[in-house]
Formats: sequence, structure tokens, C-alpha cells
Amino acid sequence: MSSPTILVVEDEASFVDALQIGLTREGFHVEVATDGIEAITRFEQVEPDLVLLDVMLPRASGIDVCRQLRQTSSVPIIMVTAKSSEIDTVVGLEVGADDYVTKPYRIRELVARIRAQLRRNTMENGTGEIERPAVADAAIRVGEVSLDPEEHRVTVDGSDINLPLKEFEVLHLLLANAGRVLTRETLIDRVWGTDYVGDTKTLDVHIKRLRSKVEPDPGSPSRIVTIRGLGYKYERT
Repeated sequence: MSSPTILVVEDEASFVDALQIGLTREGFHVEVATDGIEAITRFEQVEPDLVLLDVMLPRASGIDVCRQLRQTSSVPIIMVTAKSSEIDTVVGLEVGADDYVTKPYRIRELVARIRAQLRRNTMENGTGEIERPAVADAAIRVGEVSLDPEEHRVTVDGSDINLPLKEFEVLHLLLANAGRVLTRETLIDRVWGTDYVGDTKTLDVHIKRLRSKVEPDPGSPSRIVTIRGLGYKYERT
């Protein structure tokens, strides 16, 4: 079995050197691009199994690279952001990144996240079985919000809205269980996988983005409500 190929997109030489050594030692094959334009070219050339993508890059930002890759590929993308750059995290997840890490990071944590994304991607591509909502293939409608899994389509108050994959999956799970409280752990396990090792900010970002698209008043949500200390619930109407 060949080693998974990781495309590291990073312009800081010290990080590149450390990643090449650390990831190779863990059994990965590492390819490197040092700017955003080169990242697109190298992605097409090497067809990696996962992209580790820095946000701050010369020539084209990591956000722009992520957006372009998502037009043609569902390969897992882990964004690398500067410490406390929440806006980068939000935007990165919105344009299709699967996870994020902040600098400085520990190589062991990074490797765990990489392996979790690779396992999940393998399962979603048909070589494993993941748990889905009980009504996985059926269209769901709760009040003025409807979701059709087969067409990957969501309408709110009669208008279509576009959702990245993870936001779609979170909404699907909430709608399929409307009226029930889903704990944060349940949502993370069902959408990101039981081996996800990131923090819960990823879920919070997705909930925030969903509210901005499905709520009449995102600042005072009435559809996706927070159950303090537990998780979230989609209210039946």
C-alpha cells in the first residue's frame, strides 16, 4: 500500500523543513509548494491525498487556493492560521476547509488530525461505512426550511441557499432530529467523525454560519437554538 501524499503549502522554510522531517517519519510522502499559485500547479501534478494549507502565502492567499481547489476536488484540506486569527478560521471553513490548526502547533496533534481526515475521506468515498441520519435519502422540511440530500439542495423561505459540505451535514443532522437536543459531542462525532481531535470552535463556526443563512434574525436565533451546557436543537415550528 502506497504512503498517503500530503501537499504542504507553506512559505516559511523552518516550518517546511520540520514538516518534511516529521511527516515523512510518520509514513507520509510529502510534496511542497511555497506560494499560492504554485500550490494549484502542484496539486494538479501530484494529486495529493490531503492538503496542509497555510493562510498567509505569497502570490495568492490560502483562502483563495482553498476556494479554487473546492471547485473541482473534495480532497481534505487543513488550514494553518496564525495564532488567534479567528477571522481566517471562519473564512477558511466557509470556503470549504475541513479543519484548521494554529501556529505554533505540535507535530503529534497535526498528524492525528491528518490521519482523522484521511480516514473520514476514505469512508465517505465508499471504502467504509459512516453513520447517517435515519432519513438520509429523504427530503426534510421543517417550517420554512427544506433540505434535499440527493440534490444537495437547501431552500429557506422559498429561496435556494448554497452551503459548503460540512454546513450541509450539520443542518441535515439538526433537521432530521428537529425538536431533540443534540449534544456538541454528538454533532462533532456524526459530522467530523469519532476520531476528530480538534476543539469545538469548528462546530461553533459552522453553527454561526448556518444561522446567518437560515435564521430570520441571526442575532436572535429562533430555528437553531443553543441549549446551554448541552448543545443545539432545531426548533419545530
